[in-house]
This record gives sequence, structure tokens and C-alpha cells, in this order.
Amino acid sequence: MAKFTQFSQKQLAVLTWWRTKEHRNCDAVICDGAVRSGKTLCMSLSFAAWAMSEFDGGVFAICGKTVTSLRRNVVTPLLSSLRGLGFRCTEKVSGSYADISAGGRTNRFYFFGGKDEGSAALIQGITLSGVMLDEVVLMPRSFVEQALARCSVSGSKIWFSCNPSYPYHWFYREWVLRAREKNALYLHFTMDDNPSLSEEVRERYKRLYSGTFYDRFVLGKWVAAEGLVYPLFSEEKYVVCRLPDSFEKYVVSCDYGTVNPSSFGLWGRNDGVWYRIAEYYYSSKREGMSRTDEEHYEGLCKLIGGRRVEGVIVDPSAASFIECIRRHGEFPVTKAQNDVLSGIRRCSDALRDGRLMFSESCTDILREFTLYRWDESRSGDVPIKENDHAMDDMRYFVTSPFFRSDEGGFWAGNVKR
Repeated sequence: MAKFTQFSQKQLAVLTWWRTKEHRNCDAVICDGAVRSGKTLCMSLSFAAWAMSEFDGGVFAICGKTVTSLRRNVVTPLLSSLRGLGFRCTEKVSGSYADISAGGRTNRFYFFGGKDEGSAALIQGITLSGVMLDEVVLMPRSFVEQALARCSVSGSKIWFSCNPSYPYHWFYREWVLRAREKNALYLHFTMDDNPSLSEEVRERYKRLYSGTFYDRFVLGKWVAAEGLVYPLFSEEKYVVCRLPDSFEKYVVSCDYGTVNPSSFGLWGRNDGVWYRIAEYYYSSKREGMSRTDEEHYEGLCKLIGGRRVEGVIVDPSAASFIECIRRHGEFPVTKAQNDVLSGIRRCSDALRDGRLMFSESCTDILREFTLYRWDESRSGDVPIKENDHAMDDMRYFVTSPFFRSDEGGFWAGNVKR
């Protein structure tokens, strides 16, 4: 159970807004801002307390991007805290709901994941007395609007929480900027609004992020991504002329293309740092002819050069090349994760922490570092789909279990977001 010592004024506002004369007639509450500002736990506690105070036999929904992340980040700490406060909570994991009882009242809380456009069908048809949407900016608009449409019971209210995204995100334009028009209470959080955070922890989180992610997750600003995707990269800091004499592990990451270039990176770990030792980069446009899966596999073998690799991580869309590697039976192969924004954030963190270095012989990835940019002509965080093949294979590596297993104790990744 979470230990409560004191609440900030902003946290108290979340906990009590539905009881105050000034705000109790609001239809919704919106909490956005920095990570670790205490908004999510306070909001979930307040949502449950409001539901139990106002309804008996009601049906409610708590929503996140996925049910797994929702249960980990919201449901488990919420139920633990409620039990510690004297509520009776019975969770039915197979049915994705929990029954909460107190003072002779019982209400049911369903858990939903809104990860893609098809998720709207999951919540369609249910009648709700209230809904809480955690990390609402990560959910498709169709799912959110379907969830809001379900709140048809008299007295129902809507609860939103999120970290900021880009300033043209539909939720920012439709709800944050129009909060008064929507009859919603808007509360913006910073880390200073969480008195349980020590100064040491605050400084640690400030070191975790850089660039756009620092502005959003630490400063709590709705800002656009612009310019170079990895502005902190410099050859002086990250490129080595001489590699270490030995490596503890080897891994290969592959971005596969037929019309587009194929980029494979050989990575070796030495003393907690992963070095890009060598690379295979083949552009059919540059060379004037395409290569088959077997020819790319030959390139992979030459890149590995007899080393014992822990695994080969491959672009998940490259089904034929994955099958080619499996058929030969020489190397363990796994599909890469392909969440672009989350992967970019993890690569930025790895660079900032000095956990990635590059041999000067890896000229194609060094070239792409200077060219890989955000697409400022589009809404949302979207890199330009050019000069991104080595960037993609690096991202596949950094988001793989081989790299992440070295991270150890403290990690603050979500983002996704």
C-alpha cells in the first residue's frame, strides 16, 4: 500500500474537487503535467472515493493504453491503497473488473485497454456511471469518444490524466484548451506538486530525459518535436577510433529492405557499454541492383564473422528474412519491437547515459545521425522516413531484451506514451 504522509495543494484539489462548492458541478477533471507528480494515484483514489460516495450498484470504467499496463500502474496500487483504508476489493482478473465495497455499497469497476482503433468496440454497449482514462493521449480518439459516450447515467463524471504530448494533439486542442467550455476542471502538475519526492529523486528524473522529452516529462509542457531526432549526438563524444580488445557479448540488429536499404549492426558489450563494432548497409538504389534474402544472409554471416552472437533482432515486418535465418539454424533470431517514439526515447536515454558508442568504421549510421529529423510538416511526433535505416536497427537493438537486461534497477520509461 502507498504510504501517505502529506498531500500538496494540487493533489488535495484532485482528491476533493467533486465535493467542493466551486467545482462539484464540473462534468470532468483533467490532470496533466510532469512524470512523478503524484497525479495518477491521487486521481484514481479520488475516482474510487467519488464513485463509492455517489453510487451503489453502479458500473464504472478505468482505462489505459493496455490492460496490462493499467493493472500495473493504476489498478494494483489503487486496490492496495483502498484495502488499507478499509474498503473491500474483489478483483476478477479473467473478467477484467473489480468489485469494491464499503459502507453497505458495492460498485463494479471494469478495466479496458485503448491501444488502437479497434479498441472502441471493446467498450461499446456498456452503460457507465463514470470513466477514468489514464494516459489518455496514448489512446485513439475513437476509443476515448466511445468511452465518453457510455457515460449516460445521471450524475456521471469523466476523469482524464496524461503527460503532455505535441501541441496539435487532438486531446490538447479539444479538452485542455477548451476545459472551461467543456465544464471541466483543469489542473496542471509539476514534480513540485508531489511532496513525497526528495530533491535527489527529482534531480535523478531530470537527468533521465533530454530535448523534447525533458520539456514534456519534466517541465510538463505541450511542445512539438523539431530538428534533429538525436541533437545530443556528436562524433567527438560517441565515436571511437579504437575499439576495446574484447567483448563479453555480441548482438546483431537488422532493419531489412528490398527497395529501401538494409542496415545490420553488430554490437559488442564491454564494461557496461555497447559498441557498434561494424555494420552491413546495402542500398539497391546506390548499388544498382537488389539482393535476395540469401544474399543478405551471406552479408549477415560476414558481419558476424564467426563470433558467437546472443541473438539477431530483425525488423518484425521482414517475415521472409526471419524465416531465412531460422531455416539456416545458425543464429537465434527474434522479432524487434517497433514502437517508434518509445524506441527513440530509449535511444536518447542510452546516448545520454553513455551506454552506446560507435566505431568510426560505421559510416552509414554516423551519416544518418546528422540527417535523421522530425517531420515538422505533420502533426504528431513523426520522424521523416528518410535516412532512417541504421537509426531503425539501432532502435531495435536498444529496445531488445539484450540491451534492456543491462539496465538494472531504476528506469522511468513509459512513453510511450
